[in-house]
This record gives sequence, C-alpha cells and structure tokens, in this order.
Amino acid sequence: MSEWSSGKVTEKHLERKAVVYLRQSSARQVRHNLESQRLQYALVDRAKALGFEAVEVIDGDLGSSAGPGAARREGFQALVASVALGEVGIVLSRELSRLSRTDRDWCHLMEVCQLFDTLVGDDEQVYDASLLDDQLVLGIKATLSVVELKVLKMRLLAGIEAKARRGELERLLPPGFVRDATGRVVLDPDERVRKAMALVFSKFRALGSVRQTFLWFRTEGVDLPVNKSRAGRMDIAWQPPSLAFVNSVLHNPFYAGAYVYGQRQSEMDLVDGRLVKRTGRVRPPEECRVFLRDHHEGYLDWEEFEENVQVIRGNNLKIGRDDSVAPIRAGQGLLTGLLRCGRCGRKLHVRYWGKSGTAARYVCKGEYDAGGEACLGFGGSTVDKRFGVELLEVLSPLGVAASLEAITRASSEGDERRQALARQLEQLEYEAARAFEQYDEVDPRNRLVAAELERRWNAKLEEAERVRQTMAESGTKVREITDEERAGIISLGERFGTVWESEDCPVELKKRIVRTVIEEVIVDLDDALQMLSFVIHWKGGTHTRFEMARPPSGVGRKTSLEDLDVIRRMAARYGDDEIARVLNKLGRRTARDKRWNEHRVATARRRHTIEGRKRSSPDPEILTLGGAAKYSGVSETTIKRLVAEGVLPRDQVVPWAPWEIRRADLDSPRIRCILDRLRETGKLVLGGDHLKDQGQLFQ
Repeated sequence: MSEWSSGKVTEKHLERKAVVYLRQSSARQVRHNLESQRLQYALVDRAKALGFEAVEVIDGDLGSSAGPGAARREGFQALVASVALGEVGIVLSRELSRLSRTDRDWCHLMEVCQLFDTLVGDDEQVYDASLLDDQLVLGIKATLSVVELKVLKMRLLAGIEAKARRGELERLLPPGFVRDATGRVVLDPDERVRKAMALVFSKFRALGSVRQTFLWFRTEGVDLPVNKSRAGRMDIAWQPPSLAFVNSVLHNPFYAGAYVYGQRQSEMDLVDGRLVKRTGRVRPPEECRVFLRDHHEGYLDWEEFEENVQVIRGNNLKIGRDDSVAPIRAGQGLLTGLLRCGRCGRKLHVRYWGKSGTAARYVCKGEYDAGGEACLGFGGSTVDKRFGVELLEVLSPLGVAASLEAITRASSEGDERRQALARQLEQLEYEAARAFEQYDEVDPRNRLVAAELERRWNAKLEEAERVRQTMAESGTKVREITDEERAGIISLGERFGTVWESEDCPVELKKRIVRTVIEEVIVDLDDALQMLSFVIHWKGGTHTRFEMARPPSGVGRKTSLEDLDVIRRMAARYGDDEIARVLNKLGRRTARDKRWNEHRVATARRRHTIEGRKRSSPDPEILTLGGAAKYSGVSETTIKRLVAEGVLPRDQVVPWAPWEIRRADLDSPRIRCILDRLRETGKLVLGGDHLKDQGQLFQ
C-alpha cells in the first residue's frame, strides 16, 4: 500500500491501537442516514488492513453536533485523552470534518497527535501531523470544514427565513389548527377541538388568572387536546391539561391569528473558556424577526390577546412592568396597582401596617432608593371610602343591568362543562361505533384478532358510559333560579351602594369591579393645604376629578409623659421586655393606641434619648420576690408576710414593677432568727418567742 511505502505507519504505531471515530450531527441523521453509518463503521476493516490488531470504535457522539456552542462531546474527549496517554497509533474518521467543525477542537487534537506521534487518517490517506506537508493539507481541510459548515448554515437559514417572511414555513401547528388542501392554516374542523380551545380563553377572561383557569379544567374534569407523537406522526390526544400547557396557550400569539418566527433565538455564551449555545429569552411578538399579524383566523383578536398578556404579567410579581402589586389579592388596599404619582409618574406601592397587618398605606418611593426622599404617602382606609363614593355615583344606575346579567350567568352555570362533556360523549360514541364495525367485519373464528377488537370496543363503551354518568350527575347539581332568588338578585342591584358598603362583600370582588371600570388613577398632594387631588381615568377614555384632605398619618402623636416617666425610672435596671410588661399591667397604651411590646419601648427610648437595654441587668445584691424566697429557702408567701408586717423592707420603682429586696436585709439577725424558728417549728413567729396577745398555758 502507498501508506506503507511512504513509511508513515511504522512498527511503533502498530504496537498501539487504532481508534475509529464516528459522528453524525443529529438524531435524525442517526435514524435515517444509515448508509453513512455503515461507511464509517467500515473503517474498522481499513485499520486492520493497515496492520493494526487492536481497533477501538468510539461511536458515543452519534447524534452530537461538532459546531460552535455545541454540547460537550464525551466521545471526542475520550479520544483526546486516549491519544494523550500514548495509547493510540492512528485516528481514523470517514471524513476529517467528523472530528471537528471548530478550529479550537481541531488544533487541540492535532497538537496532541503531533506531540505523541499519532497518525490521522480518512478513507483515502494517512497523515502525519509532524510533517510540514501533511500539516498544510490537514490545515486546509480543517479550514474548509469550518467554512463549509458556516456556508451551509447561512444558506439554510436564509432559505428558512425567506420562507418564514412569506408565512409559508410549515411547522408543528398548536392544537386547534390544521392545514387545508391548499396548505393554508385554518381552524380545526373538529368541533370538540375548536370549542375546547375557545373555552380556555373564555375561562381566562372570566377568572383573570392562569392558575385559576387551570384549576377549573382540573376540578371540572374537562380534557383539552394536545399534540402527541404516535407511530412517527403527530396526532391529537385528549387529556387533563397541565399548568404549563394552559400558560403556553394563553401566551401563544398564533391563537390570535399572528405568524411569528424567531421568538426564541439561540445565543452564544463563553463558559469556562468554551462557547456554549443557549436558548435566549422569549421575545414579544412585535420584536421577533418575522411578525405577520392577521396571518390566519384565530380564536381571539389581537387586542384581546395583548390585554390577556398584560393581565398575566400583572399577576406575576417578579416580572411585572410596574413597581406595584398588580394582581387581585386579599389585601384591604382597594386601589392597589391603580394609583400613579402625579409628581414623578411612578406607580404607588401598598404597605400594610397595624397589629394584624391589614391597614393599607399607599406610598410613592420617589428617589428614596437613590438616596433621596419619597414623593408622597397617605393612609388607604379613608381614601378607599372616599373613592367608593365616586364609584357608586357611576355604577349605581347600572346595578339593575348587572343583576339581570348575574341572573343569566347563574341560570347557565355549568353549561360550559356539560357542553364539553356532551362533545366528548359524541366523539366516544362515534369511536365505539367504529370499533364495533371493525369487530363485526372480522372472522369470529380468528380469535387472535377478534378478541383484541372486542376489547377495544368494550373499552370505548365503558368510557362513554362513564362520561354519560358524569353528565347525569352534573345535571342533578344544576337547578333553576326561583322567583324569590330572582327578586333578591334584582333587589341587590337596586341597593348597590348598600351591598358595596356591607362587610359581607369581599374585597377581592370590589377590586375586580374597580379594575373592570377604571384604567388608572393619578394622585397628587398640595403640601401647603395638605389636600390630595385624584384624576380617575375610566375605561373608555373619560376622566373625572375629586379632592379630599390628606388623612392624618399619626406623625404628631407623642408618647404620654406618664409613660415616659415609667420608662425612664425603670430603664436604669430593667430591660425593655420588663418595662413593656409593667406598662401593660398599668393599662397604658402607645400613642397609636396599641399595646406596649419590647420593640415599641426601645423605639420610645431612642426617640427621647433614654439609656437602657434590651434585657434586664440583674444586681446580685438586690433580689426579686422569687429570688428572695429562693435565697432564703422559704415560700413567696412567707416573704410577703414579712414585708406586710414591716419586718423586711423592700422597694418598687412603680406599681407592678418587680420587688427589690436587698440581700443584706435577708441576712440580718432578726430575719435569720425568724426563718430559723420557722424551719424548726413550722410556724412563722414575727414578735419573738410567742405572740403578745396569746396567754401562757404554764406559769
């Protein structure tokens, strides 16, 4: 052979093993380009023909790309490591482009091969990386391999994008769409599929939350169509939806009739000195490389789709555009997410205060984060009540119409679920009929086939019966609205103001009503007059204005002098926790009419420059009531009697403060004599050997 005559393959090379490296760029090539695999595996015979006895095949990279940013190739890394150990005499690959499509990997492999005297070969030639001519040929082939990849990629991407700009690039259609005979995108002719997908958007409009929409389908047992691979092709399968599926449907602009290409593009990132390909963020439809509005018929118009996306973004606190709490939640702040500062244009935050954390306060942070000051802030309770008055003036005339709409919805409650079940039952009856026809056509003596067809028929019948039973149970739960209930609903509409002010009206319902009719509220403060001015931007473009006095914030309230006197007298010895206990025992309240606690005592000390501590600092020479009893080995009742009789002195800073008894007083001869007599006789004698009023039994 020419390789032997050239002297490239020597005995030194033959003493080592030959490595045959295989690679195909994608899983599709692995499944379908079988001839390419055979040609690559055939290099084993070529290695043996060259005289190598030990031949190793590395095919772990079948289906792995070698382009820039591709995932780590374990097979290639194993190849380089084996060469670096001096175990490889020759590396064989069908084409040198199989080894690498990047200069970095190629140069690294060639450097290692040259260092450890390893040959490189393809199906035609053998190359020695240490020879200048072979280095030149290998370098040219490597450059052509890199350029070839880029040219092919650019050519393919240009063709794909050109087709996408015409809206003709065929991709997997989401559930609810099919292509007609001419290739146009149309709504699925299956009524059950169309109604199910339309139900997703109608329920979201009613519930206003992706999760609540998902929970409705799960709770009601309504299935949705999804794309599933069956026998190598995509088909529609019905199953309970997942939260991710409902979220993807509501975010997909295709359902709004828009064709989008390049919504999620690949990005290159340098990680540990290696290029890594990552999928970029999902771009808004208008920012994509191709955006064709009104490309096909959709399930909703584009304006409704944009509004849905805005609602979803508002519900997500992490990615919301505004610095306010936008979703409807159980907090008492009625105007949460609607107020905008008339000074700086920022959204107002809501903060909850009070003992139970339910008192709302609206705050505009202004330049606070940058070291400046906040624009404005005010209490929410008074503002919400005043705002309710403005709202009732507008909505009260519409109360009766809202009642009639409520009657209509209550009467049709459950219709959507029953209709979905009815369509599911109709399809199951059709499938059961088809299964019977197939069973009826088979020869009954061929039990191997007849038994399976009979099982399928019975399965469809059982499934249809389950749906029929579910529909029957659902029908029993639905009842008609009685005349008395109808009159009650209309009465609620006539007394809309009373219903609004009722404690039984949930705040979530009030917020939903406000969000339905109001776009935004601009608020400003007149510092001189302390007047708040509000400009209400109603849905539809109408604006109204009203003013009100700024609610008092409680800044001028001060801690009473009596409370400060208690704090000042006790702070020298006792901690904030003990001071708070005494103040509460005395029935004292803070400036905001709240119970005292350790934190509030500490705040009062700091504001009035009173030295103190968080915890009490005990004095070993001064004992409390319990400490004195423990030190003397008697009960607290005994100590109290000694104090009451004036035998044992004690101090107390203020009423309910701990007793202060000196250790020296307990160690006095008189107290020790009384306590010793108590231990000996079990009697507490305070006046000597006997009481002065008791007569003597013996003279």
